[in-house]
Amino acid sequence: MRDGVDLVLVAGGDGTINEVANGMVGSAVPLGILPAGTANVLAMELQFGGNLELAAERLAKCEPTRIAVGRLNGAVKPRHFLLMAGVGLDARIVSEVSSGLKAKAGKLAYWVAGFSQMARLVDQFDVVLDGEPVRCGFALISRVRNYGGDVEIATGASLRSGEFEVVLIRGSIPLKFTAFMVAAFLRQATKMPGVTVHRVKKVELLGGAQVQLDGEHAGWTPASVEIVPDALTLLMPAGYR
Repeated sequence: MRDGVDLVLVAGGDGTINEVANGMVGSAVPLGILPAGTANVLAMELQFGGNLELAAERLAKCEPTRIAVGRLNGAVKPRHFLLMAGVGLDARIVSEVSSGLKAKAGKLAYWVAGFSQMARLVDQFDVVLDGEPVRCGFALISRVRNYGGDVEIATGASLRSGEFEVVLIRGSIPLKFTAFMVAAFLRQATKMPGVTVHRVKKVELLGGAQVQLDGEHAGWTPASVEIVPDALTLLMPAGYR
């Protein structure tokens, strides 16, 4: 970050914000975000909403807050993320989203890609938490409650926390994951059989599963995900917890 910069302001989706944040990790310069792009989970998490003018008014009242971020370590160079790492089914869906449909229809493209997976068994992989492996088909390693802008899954997560909230779903039957999303809309997802919630600072990922970071495809396991404390200054509402 060059000397003399007082603030970096980003108007874009989560992928754009991720790119900027990766260049700012370790800097003391505050990062402010405004909602744009296909989806903006971070703007929804911070309750900025989707209206640019209203979000700008709310941003002006925010406080610079030092936060931890996540870091993916794998076969490619390490990469940081603000929001979440998704492993397994949702990362496979992200990898198959049509860029043309995404440009025309926005988030609908993700639902189309998701429904295209309903005839395929969900690939399995291992998540190692505190030395204990768990076999599952989907892992959400999250710093935020919001998922996709429409629903909350990791309901105990927070950008102010020094840990991840990890939600694991066991099983390989696609309809189970459809039922999970329905339950998530009703805020009942973590009560479903085969769903477990954990709070940790590091996760090992084994097997051959795909990974997405902040809604963008980021490679394959094996990999690890860890907390990087005191990594970034983000403009946040004082009331956010």
